[in-house]
Amino acid sequence: MAKVNYSKETYFKWFEEMILMRKFEEKSAQLYGQQKIRGFCHLYIGQEAVVAGTMSAITKEDSLITAYRDHAHALACGITPNAVMAELFGKATGCSGGKGGSMHMFSKEHNFYGGHGIVGGQIPLGAGIAFAEKYNETKNLCVCYMGDGAVRQGALHETFNMAMIWKLPVIFVCENNEYAMGTSVTRTTNVLDIYKLGLAYDMPSKQVDGMHCETVHEAIAEAAERARSGNGPTFLEIKTYRYRGHSMSDPAKYRSKEELEDYKLRDPIERVRKTIITKKWATVEELELIEEKTEQLVLAAVEFAENSDYPSADALYKDVYQEDYPFIIE
Repeated sequence: MAKVNYSKETYFKWFEEMILMRKFEEKSAQLYGQQKIRGFCHLYIGQEAVVAGTMSAITKEDSLITAYRDHAHALACGITPNAVMAELFGKATGCSGGKGGSMHMFSKEHNFYGGHGIVGGQIPLGAGIAFAEKYNETKNLCVCYMGDGAVRQGALHETFNMAMIWKLPVIFVCENNEYAMGTSVTRTTNVLDIYKLGLAYDMPSKQVDGMHCETVHEAIAEAAERARSGNGPTFLEIKTYRYRGHSMSDPAKYRSKEELEDYKLRDPIERVRKTIITKKWATVEELELIEEKTEQLVLAAVEFAENSDYPSADALYKDVYQEDYPFIIE
């Protein structure tokens, strides 16, 4: 694929999206320590370029589905910080009505279908969303994210086989951050290049640098073109890294400080910041102003969440069954 010349607007979009993800997650960590956010909480700090690079390469009509490290994906799809933060607080104004929490963000309006707590459970669902798009003869696709631990699930192999047979418009993305909870990839598989799993099904597969928005964008754009042309799925192993533990309860003592610091030198936000400044599109001070405005946006989301009500008791009986079932396929 030919090298892309990215515009000033694209770089600013990446910077603003990733700053929002980073500031939101940093604030979430603080609120978790204050016990305002409870239950499980998995932060995305360090992996922001994977989602930012994806969103610039697809359309708003396309769908996303992911695992439980899902706050950034929800924000990138256009769900407001207010609705995401309220969901973390378990409030009725949250995007899942306060009943999903950190791991189960959802918004049909924004084509974001979770947030799934069962490891690998979203993989066949992503193929199902893509099947619906093909059945309805749209040009839309589904991006289905998973972690490096999820590729050990049998559902992945069943789904890959079916997706290839039916040439489904789905992009499978393994966000390989090197650790499945606290277990390194090297301890769980003899196939260290995870993308090679797709080759067993003759699925176009490749490894991608996930610390650059540019390389992610280019890989997703190529896969999207293949999907929209009716040529079926792609499997991308996007190499990335999380700066925090697996969840808020994980001290991450299984890795060295040197390893962590080495990845921080490749921070995706700082790379985009450097490009913007080098090209003289903005000054250091102007970018700091964007960060300050983003911090205020996150603080406003916290205030919104704190002032929102918890779900009422009768909400327990809602969202259990499809209310207008039976549906009719015309």
